[in-house]
Amino acid sequence: MAKNLLLLNGPNLNLLGTREPEVYGASTLADVEQAAQAQAAAAGASLACFQSNHEGALIDRIHAARAEGVDGIIINPGGLTHTSVALRDALAGVAIPFIEVHISNIYQREEFRHHSFLSAIAQGTICGLGIEGYRLAIDFALKKR
Repeated sequence: MAKNLLLLNGPNLNLLGTREPEVYGASTLADVEQAAQAQAAAAGASLACFQSNHEGALIDRIHAARAEGVDGIIINPGGLTHTSVALRDALAGVAIPFIEVHISNIYQREEFRHHSFLSAIAQGTICGLGIEGYRLAIDFALKKR
């Protein structure tokens, strides 16, 4: 049975490629999404992508994922990582395994970025490996039963 994955990106990730390229690199969100979809397709899986700058829209998309039979979520919650109990509760509530991804190493940045509300309930967290983190997370999700 083919896997059905969901890639979520939170606030400001629509600015990839132009926002602080020294931190986030030159690849755009479209580049990341196209590579992710190609990776999933090569493994016989499907991968839907969604980005929003709005917490509620991300929560609504997570809720919809359960009804869609999503097997795994890869999420880069952006700044909501450090502030959103509601996003954490949505992920816990749908009980879909997820992997948290951060392009930058959040532990090398400002102190307030060192805490994640999601990490404790995530299957795993990848940070500081640039956009390669998405590929690694998808690879893990595809192999996980």
